[in-house]
Amino acid sequence: MLDERLIQCPYCWESFSILVDPSEGDDQSFVYDCEVCCRPIDVQVRIVGEDVKIRTKQGGQV
Repeated sequence: MLDERLIQCPYCWESFSILVDPSEGDDQSFVYDCEVCCRPIDVQVRIVGEDVKIRTKQGGQV
């Protein structure tokens, strides 16, 4: 079952929802483009029991 979570863009500071799939594992990381400014966000998800923690930072830097 997908879990809807609110994140904040580290570029434009706007908040929006993403879907997290707990069946993908306890430690997940992926790049998600901001729905407002379209810049890449590195998203790290850690799931411990019922607790879901999400960290975001500016992404796509080479």
